[in-house]
Amino acid sequence: MENIEELIKTGKASIVDVRTPSEFMGGHAAGSINIPLQEISQRMAELKNMKNIILCCASGARSSQAAMYLEQNGIDCENAGSWMDINSYC
Repeated sequence: MENIEELIKTGKASIVDVRTPSEFMGGHAAGSINIPLQEISQRMAELKNMKNIILCCASGARSSQAAMYLEQNGIDCENAGSWMDINSYC
């Protein structure tokens, strides 16, 4: 996968925020979609259709769990940590 910052700046990334819907409503990275961590397994078909998946959450802990699960299921992705860090690239 290319550099995370480059993918985001060029609009080639699928930014997936794994926080709860209420956290997401309180603020999120521009262009990101919300797939809460507890819904990842039910939304695998949707995720398999995405390219250059960049995961984020509040601190990087939940996105790390999501990245591990996705990679174990053959989906290439990157954990970018906090959504606020990603937002600085948008």
